Amino acid sequence: MKGKNLEASSEFVRVAGLRFDEISGKRVRGRIELDERHHTPWGVVHGGVYTTAVESAASVGASTAVEGREQFAVGVSNSTDFLRPVTEGSVEVVAEPIMQGKIQQLWEVMITRSDDGKEVARGQVRLQNVPLPS
Repeated sequence: MKGKNLEASSEFVRVAGLRFDEISGKRVRGRIELDERHHTPWGVVHGGVYTTAVESAASVGASTAVEGREQFAVGVSNSTDFLRPVTEGSVEVVAEPIMQGKIQQLWEVMITRSDDGKEVARGQVRLQNVPLPS
């Protein structure tokens, strides 16, 4: 993953708008510029955008943590809570591990508004470490 343009390698992540600023096996930091493209029919950001960011940031960090063992991590459980509605603006996505084992990892992800630091969503992802495909 090092040096790889992750946004370009996943159309899904690119469309969601997640851009990574920092990637390691101990921390992932990114951002999303939210606007009407991310809205529900009621004019607020769709929770699926946050769930995508939570899953993506945790997966990138967890996979980076095990790439030296020729493994990557796949999500087996994602629990995302939506805390306050947003219509537009920049949000920061920060993922950090809670537990990193040989077989599984658990990561926590917080999404905050860039302008005031208030949390808009948070999630946890349990991931399974699996061999890289040959």
